[in-house]
Amino acid sequence: MSIQSKARREAKKRKAVKTRNQVLANAPAIEPHAELRNPQGDLLAGIVRQAGVWVFGLDGRIAGSSDSAAEVLAMIKQAAALHEAQGNAVRLVYSDELRDTAVIEAAAQGLTLEQFEERLAEQMKANKPDADPEVN
Repeated sequence: MSIQSKARREAKKRKAVKTRNQVLANAPAIEPHAELRNPQGDLLAGIVRQAGVWVFGLDGRIAGSSDSAAEVLAMIKQAAALHEAQGNAVRLVYSDELRDTAVIEAAAQGLTLEQFEERLAEQMKANKPDADPEVN
């Protein structure tokens, strides 16, 4: 093995590391995973993943974040159901990664994804403040 061969191998390694770092630097820091749109194409809600955290956006603002894909998927499905209940047609699209991660999380709790969504909806209703609080 010659000294030149070793120098070429090391140069290749450095170039590969540099290329990998450049690709990672150019990669989007925010990964889109779900969107809820009306028939006109306006974005009503969305889910992105940033730094390993699922972020839920609603009406152009961040509505919350969670480490749980199942929670954010259930929330955007509830938002879609609310729009549909009001007679507004919507289209919900989400990634396979979001769905698969949510299914795994629900299964870890011994539930199907649908059961998890129902349980979360019940919890949210139980924590919902009264619409007509008594005024003293």
